[in-house]
Amino acid sequence: MNWHFRLLCFPKRNVERVNNVTESQGKKKCGEKIGFSSRYLYFCRTMTYQELKGKLAERYDAVEAAAVARYLLEMKYGLTMADVACGGTETTDEALLRNDLARLTAGEPVQYVVGEAEFRGRRYRVQPGVLIPRPETAELVDWCLELRADNDLGPHPALLDIGTGSGCIACSLAVEWPEAVVSAWDISETALAVARENAGRVGAKLRLEQRDALQLDPSEPVGWDVIVSNPPYVCRREAADMEAHVLNYEPEEALFVPDDDALCFYRAIAGYARHRLNPGGWLYFEINPLYADELRGLLELMGFERVLSRDDQFGKTRMMRAWKKTSR
Repeated sequence: MNWHFRLLCFPKRNVERVNNVTESQGKKKCGEKIGFSSRYLYFCRTMTYQELKGKLAERYDAVEAAAVARYLLEMKYGLTMADVACGGTETTDEALLRNDLARLTAGEPVQYVVGEAEFRGRRYRVQPGVLIPRPETAELVDWCLELRADNDLGPHPALLDIGTGSGCIACSLAVEWPEAVVSAWDISETALAVARENAGRVGAKLRLEQRDALQLDPSEPVGWDVIVSNPPYVCRREAADMEAHVLNYEPEEALFVPDDDALCFYRAIAGYARHRLNPGGWLYFEINPLYADELRGLLELMGFERVLSRDDQFGKTRMMRAWKKTSR
């Protein structure tokens, strides 16, 4: 057990009530009085980092439990591991911390509990109804940004992120490719509201619009130099192998596609891109590794060239890009 001394001030008339301090006042009922006239030192029980980790290990393996505990304490409570080693958890709101622990042990993703997710060194607002940004998506952004170094898309290229969710891809491109004009579309009003907030947070200039990726109009008079998308790509039959915290909390519409049409979003977006990408423009996708070969065949059949896939940091084929030739 880890007990900490705390010093509180009470008026003399409340001396006898010092043991009845309620949790709603931010203190636990605790302790033996060690009296002065109006100051009392009392013992107060606080949850330690090791205890937090131990409780989380009931749901996660030991390594993940430690990572979740650190993420919670750092992102929500502003505590570094050095703070924790010095007993920093005693500075937290005990009732709030225990409520967070209850949500985590029930399976809620730590990013939703914190209300934020880190992506490429920036903090993004996330909430239920919006997909949590993944590390492999950051690699997709890296790949897109290689075009900036090539500098062959003109001084102010037009970039479009379809199915923007939290806005992490579009915001990253807007901030790290400031010459570009970046637009972001999503069917979800919730996602667009979160993306708008995140654009303000990170200082990204975005043109946000509510659009259905499966109902895009290829005849509209607009051209893009880059179209990027991380669309839904998980088949329903794959759900049995997924973590419960993903299945129970993250938005189904951002995850799943029908078992009998795994490429429905890719087909729709590529069909739009075939008409609306400027000659020499690029199409980038985050993909399901199970359908990489099938997607490559689809893009080549649609007339795209230089179709190339790339593995993520975990060795899975997670990204694909294709180029629209300059003349037909």
